[in-house]
Amino acid sequence: MNAAPDSLRTDGAAIDGTWRTGAGAMLPVVNPVTGAEILSFPAAGIAQVDEAVASARRALPDWRSTTPAERGACLRRIAEQVRDARGQLEALQRLCNGKPAAEARTDVDDVIATFAYYADLCERGAGLAPQAVALPDASAGAQLQYVPLGVAALVVPWNFPMVTTAWKLAPALAAGCTVVLKPSELTPLAEIALIDIVLRSGLPPGVVNLVCGAGAIGAALVGHPDVAKISFTGSNATGQRILQASGSRLQRVSLELGGKSSLIVLDDADLDAAVALAVGGAFYNAGQMCSATSRTLVARPLYEAFVERLVVAAQALRHGDPADPAVDLGPLISAAQRDGVLARIERGLADGARLRCGGRALDGAGGFAVQPTVFTDATHADALWREEIFGPVACVQPFDQDADAVALVNDSDFGLVASVASTDRERAQRVAAQLEVGTAWVNLPQLVFPQTAWGGFKRSGLGRELGPWGLQAFQELRHVISAR
Repeated sequence: MNAAPDSLRTDGAAIDGTWRTGAGAMLPVVNPVTGAEILSFPAAGIAQVDEAVASARRALPDWRSTTPAERGACLRRIAEQVRDARGQLEALQRLCNGKPAAEARTDVDDVIATFAYYADLCERGAGLAPQAVALPDASAGAQLQYVPLGVAALVVPWNFPMVTTAWKLAPALAAGCTVVLKPSELTPLAEIALIDIVLRSGLPPGVVNLVCGAGAIGAALVGHPDVAKISFTGSNATGQRILQASGSRLQRVSLELGGKSSLIVLDDADLDAAVALAVGGAFYNAGQMCSATSRTLVARPLYEAFVERLVVAAQALRHGDPADPAVDLGPLISAAQRDGVLARIERGLADGARLRCGGRALDGAGGFAVQPTVFTDATHADALWREEIFGPVACVQPFDQDADAVALVNDSDFGLVASVASTDRERAQRVAAQLEVGTAWVNLPQLVFPQTAWGGFKRSGLGRELGPWGLQAFQELRHVISAR
């Protein structure tokens, strides 16, 4: 379980279509299941960031002049080659993230679906082909044109490597942008493997470049004067710094940031189905999701029975070797992440919240796993209730009226997602329509489709990914008005 695949590439940079040995500090990669180092390799150096951006800038004129159909053919090949390599990519997700087998499989499916979706948009010319614009003056004609923004810096997190890369890379390429990708220093191996597939798909040299490294490499990339577009997924603190720094250069920025999301269980909900939604929403990917529904609001008549069943379900989740299909729960990504989650649990206890189960590190494995944890009786002012934890921690509170639940959901600095459970579909839809979030699910787990937008309100970020809106994030609009 500690060994990296023999065929794994460990180059710190890919520039102008060629893999390069990194010129920076050594980058260790650790298995979060065991805590053991898998391997280490040199990260990219600052000068290599400049080289990567220069490579992308040189490649831009030819790439943006390709037809949408030509770009779509490249994206289609990437989707097919990811499908062919899915065994290796799933193994890397298990190795580097500790993702259980089912979660690793879902991630690769998502990557394939995203590249295939944007290939389809390109092949149809949707949101890419020029469009005639009707004018009230017969002496003039107008055309709307979609123009790629230019060189895009893509900075992706560790919790969903490859997935967040696909969400950014596929629409950027479809739009005609060239890119430099900076993966998380905690999970670079999955991104290296994916970019190796991308580079072998027939893209011209320089269209896609990669630089591995920690925060200094990311800062050099997003601060580069030749970067026209920044697409970042990660913490609010880093997102705010990117936004402030980009303001002086008027760079285009998309930010997918934090969340503190809620599940509402109405008084007519199917109790077992609602518990299943709560388990998936709070504990999938060990709770390391910006969309984690870590706040569960339950109608008072169902509250005690719901809590009892949730505790039983949480305690039944199985931790272990992620290659074992019986394993449900993976570890946290690092010792620092584990310790941070445990500190938040201790703070919740100090604030008076009631611990119903979990609350400790899983002993004996040597890695970074934390028990699935359920709290009740946290006040609405407590950090446990209001702040993102990014671990397997759920808080449950009762409510009396539907309007009370809506008010509690909306009383948040974040607004990424929410879920509603009810056997009355129309009632659930009415509740969902009042929630200040970017995505609301009704009686469904957190299914994300390439056709639907992803992004949030408030401090959950700026802009949208996926769907045609993800494509528009890498485009400018131009109107050409001509005499007839």
